[in-house]
Amino acid sequence: MKKIILFYSLFLSIFSFSQNTIDKGLFEVEKDGFYENEILKDATKFDNEVTDVNDKLFFKASINGKNFPNKKEFYKEIWHNEPVCQGNSGTCWCYATTSFMESEAKRINGIEVKLSEMFTVYYEYIERAKNFVKTRGNTTFSEGSEAAAIPRIWGIYGIVPYSVYEGKPIERKFNSHRKIVAEMTEFLNNVKETNNWNEEYVVKNIKSILNSEMGEPPVNFKYENKDFTPQTFLSDYLKLNMIDYVNFMSTNEYGYNEKHELIEDDNWWHCNNYYNIELKEFINTIRQSVEKGYSVCICGDISEPGYSNENKVAFIPDFDIPSDQINEDSRQFRLKNNTTTDDHCIHIVGYYNKYNKFWYLIKDSNGNAFDGDYKGYRFFSEDYIKLKMMNIMVNKNSAKNLLDKIIK
Repeated sequence: MKKIILFYSLFLSIFSFSQNTIDKGLFEVEKDGFYENEILKDATKFDNEVTDVNDKLFFKASINGKNFPNKKEFYKEIWHNEPVCQGNSGTCWCYATTSFMESEAKRINGIEVKLSEMFTVYYEYIERAKNFVKTRGNTTFSEGSEAAAIPRIWGIYGIVPYSVYEGKPIERKFNSHRKIVAEMTEFLNNVKETNNWNEEYVVKNIKSILNSEMGEPPVNFKYENKDFTPQTFLSDYLKLNMIDYVNFMSTNEYGYNEKHELIEDDNWWHCNNYYNIELKEFINTIRQSVEKGYSVCICGDISEPGYSNENKVAFIPDFDIPSDQINEDSRQFRLKNNTTTDDHCIHIVGYYNKYNKFWYLIKDSNGNAFDGDYKGYRFFSEDYIKLKMMNIMVNKNSAKNLLDKIIK
């Protein structure tokens, strides 16, 4: 009888533990935070934007009773500048990748410098307008782009410090590009309607619109008592070589260890320079990079119930899919039905490894990342990255063993 009672008690304890660890979902209204109270108020002040003040219900994973490694002191950090907010602009791709390049300048040359995001964004708009002309209007014109745009734009135009070019009116606290993007879109639509495919004319007018909000970028400037152009600042001061940066994605739609195009609206120039690799290699590349002291720029999906502003974490609840079932097929299923999209770029600047379970410290420019503790940071589980993040940019030396297998 004692054995039966002991067995029954053990069964109850196991069953109770299992019940307590099952993730549950709930609908909740997200509270107004930094984005609503600071960024939108700033945008409304200057642009007379009408913002949606209606409460919206979001389906979220319950975090009650769950413990996360959501303290920065747990993480081994890689040098990076303090987080900065992208404001009311869809330019996360530039904030994340610029931060990545700042970390690279420190790692390679010991230089600590804050670079201008808006210098890159300015010329990205110019290049996009040029492509609009070349494709006779078959190029979408918006704020989004990819991490891969940075080596392309810097390779043409160079880069400058933030102190030389802020790219916004001094009275603004934050960038807001909705108004100028609407003006540029209206102008380009008129170009299409009138068949006025004169690139010089188009670029001149796009620059005029950009200059009215962002100011004109410098052609020459002085920094630390030395004269530079944007190109010489990149080559002689930062000493970063843009061919040293490679992009990886992981989809079983294409052959592995081959270059393919990342099919995504933000890849408007149809960059096909992404190495497609197996999921295990994708994850190993991230792990090995951060363990060697290399940071990683990463882009993917953040519209998930396990993405918590309150706790600053991103995890996959088991009502979505259990951890042991996250694989190339479950990842591909979400890529194909468009529940995984490339809607945000971030910067991995640290890692935490316990019992071979990795979590990553994320530097995030999104406004709601500045709520709560650790402003401008989040904590991502490796499961979340495995299932929901689409592509990465790394220094080629951090992925040398993998590239040696691919490039023969």
